[in-house]
Amino acid sequence: MITEDDKKYLKRSVELAREALDTGNSPFGSLLVSEEGEILFEDHNRDADGDQTRHPEYAIAKWAAEHLSDGERKNSIVYTSGEHCSMCSSAHALAGLGRIVYASSSVQLKEWQQKLGITELGVLKGLSIEEVINNTEVDGPDEELSQQVKQLQIEYYK
Repeated sequence: MITEDDKKYLKRSVELAREALDTGNSPFGSLLVSEEGEILFEDHNRDADGDQTRHPEYAIAKWAAEHLSDGERKNSIVYTSGEHCSMCSSAHALAGLGRIVYASSSVQLKEWQQKLGITELGVLKGLSIEEVINNTEVDGPDEELSQQVKQLQIEYYK
């Protein structure tokens, strides 16, 4: 269940997605929050240079593995504008991170892309987090914020 506290961080993830779009990257943003509610790391997609692996969730997993203890990683929360792709879900699990909360789902993204006529997505099949990993609490999407993410996606693909 997404709480009011969660929404505060989810809103920040959408702001980061806007920053990504404004800098020529695909609009996705994420942050890592400690058990105490401190933002530890935040980033957005950095794929404008053609490197499609530069997702913020992957960067979070790498940063956490280098800077946090096992317990700190397990008790942290990742907030993200869009549900993790399979690469990022795997990195999340391998780093031993905790809960994931997302504003918009892979299913929603796929539907938006289809309506926009975007069909060539390479290897990305829109797997849910739970289809990739099975040991993480996952909450999302958020009805209101997913509509904001949809608008960012529309702007990106136009």
